[in-house]
Amino acid sequence: MLNINHLAPDFKGLKAYHQGEFKEISLSDYAGRWLVLFFYPRDFTFVCPTELRGFAKQEEEFKALGCDILAASTDSEWSHKNWFERDLPEVKYPILADTTQNLAKAYDVLNEDDGSADRGLFIIDPEGKIKYIVVSAGSVGRSVVETLRVLKAVQSGELCPLEWHEGEKTLGHA
Repeated sequence: MLNINHLAPDFKGLKAYHQGEFKEISLSDYAGRWLVLFFYPRDFTFVCPTELRGFAKQEEEFKALGCDILAASTDSEWSHKNWFERDLPEVKYPILADTTQNLAKAYDVLNEDDGSADRGLFIIDPEGKIKYIVVSAGSVGRSVVETLRVLKAVQSGELCPLEWHEGEKTLGHA
């Protein structure tokens, strides 16, 4: 089981689709930056593209906060290429191809029944520590707005009350 403030499970040289190209990506590529890593169940589905597009629309806001976005599913890089070029050209961040399912297992989001990934989302700090974990039902899309709110909260280093938003009063230093 993964824990907050523990190091995120490392990965090296995973195949990915990124803006028309195949690449190899490692967690160390994001050292020194914040990272939102999210898993989605499958390419060519119904809820997944709404999330992928939602993160794409807000990618510049994440970047302005020093945070990169990285998505992953257990589909192949070829499946990603086909789907993203055809249906999701606005998605500019990399999509990992976890065909061995090792990454989904390491992040404890592998659906053993069908080999897909559950909807897990992880905010990882510049030192590689997990700061936030959420796993939701496959039928329920995640909120990009909430992910941004939580990112800003954990970046603040403050005690942030319920529904806290940037610029509002905190409860002091964590």
